[in-house]
Amino acid sequence: MVASLSVVVPVRNERGAIGPLVQKVRQVIGPSAEIIVVDDGSADGSGELAAEAGARVIAHPYSIGNGASVRRGIRAARGGWVLLMDGDGQHDPDQIPKLLALAGRYDLVVGARSFWRQAGLPRALANWVYNCLASYVTQQPVKDLTSGFRLFRKADVIPFLSLFPNKFSYPATTSLAFLRSGYSVGYTPITVYRRKGVSKLSWWKDGVRFFLIIFKITTLYAPLRVFFPISFAFLVSGMVYYEYTYLTAHRFTNMGVLLVTTGVLIFLMGLIAESIAELRFQQHHHGDAPIHG
Repeated sequence: MVASLSVVVPVRNERGAIGPLVQKVRQVIGPSAEIIVVDDGSADGSGELAAEAGARVIAHPYSIGNGASVRRGIRAARGGWVLLMDGDGQHDPDQIPKLLALAGRYDLVVGARSFWRQAGLPRALANWVYNCLASYVTQQPVKDLTSGFRLFRKADVIPFLSLFPNKFSYPATTSLAFLRSGYSVGYTPITVYRRKGVSKLSWWKDGVRFFLIIFKITTLYAPLRVFFPISFAFLVSGMVYYEYTYLTAHRFTNMGVLLVTTGVLIFLMGLIAESIAELRFQQHHHGDAPIHG
């Protein structure tokens, strides 16, 4: 068990799940730990039910977004460790001890879903693609990029809060920022249940947002992982086109010059971005060692 714990639960119109969830979390974590429910402008009384169940409720006057709620809850947390979980009934409080058992061994602990235990085949396939892309970006195996069931030290995540989007995708932001900053990330298998109510995720809109978040974090921490493949594609295309025009027209065309020049420029831009990222990384960590405890 960790020394001090805050459980942060973002909710919006989860009347059917939030009350029993808060009660069950309290049974699992005991009376000393803190439960914070951030009510993101619910119109169904979710915040009142959470308060009646014993949670400390922070209410938004209108919906700002899931990520904004998580940011607000983390900043308000009094515990040294923060555990995030969904308020829609998908996450089982009985599995909280599995994450707590890895606290200290890892800086970030993620409850990882299996491929077949996710909300439908399309979402499972999308999450598999995200995991593969994130593994390429970070050069570390990422087992579940989008799981919202996760545990970390508050002091470790505070520097990354400005990267959290107001809407969804804070799990992807957390995982990528921790991995690219040299923190250790551990995974423990969990079982998820069908959510109570209607999902607020849009498969297409939020899927595109997830990809943009991945590329945003990549360009902040490892820009060459994005710039180099693009540069290489332009250079290869230019050389292949040059060979083709040389064999067919015996000359080096303007298009070939453009492709090769573009590839070189993109590579040089990547080197500059990598240098800036390295300076930013050193500035971020200089005299700001994470507080563990």
